[in-house]
Amino acid sequence: MATIDSRIRVDTRYFPSTELTVPALAVQTTRLVDTYMLWVGTTDVEPDQVENAPLQGCLAKDWACAMPARETSGTPAAATPLYRSSSSEAALSMAQRLARRFKKQIFLAIDIPPSLGSMGQEGKLLLAIERALVDSLKSHEAAGGAGLSTTS
Repeated sequence: MATIDSRIRVDTRYFPSTELTVPALAVQTTRLVDTYMLWVGTTDVEPDQVENAPLQGCLAKDWACAMPARETSGTPAAATPLYRSSSSEAALSMAQRLARRFKKQIFLAIDIPPSLGSMGQEGKLLLAIERALVDSLKSHEAAGGAGLSTTS
């Protein structure tokens, strides 16, 4: 884990494949003050080299930002796409759900190959991605700024 400032932390975690049709995932979380910047993508790097996965990925394939609502009235989080390809819009709705759940601003980039969507595996993959993101964010919230491991 790289520490840039006492309030900024970067953590990259490896999530092994849970099904034959879903590839392994890498999640890089940059924790700022009341904000998370998340990159998640499929990876073929070894778990001990997971820090290199974001370097092989693309930030702007499907990228969105969401802000939680001030009240808990069930109002969806305000969100906007920052960049998206015509093949994917998953980051927008997922960022909204994460912002509402964790009550933080969320910048989310999802980097999955278009071929996985055409193989009919996109639904399973997106569910695995959201679970990995929730697990990663729960770890950060529980740590409250303490050091985190780089692999899961």
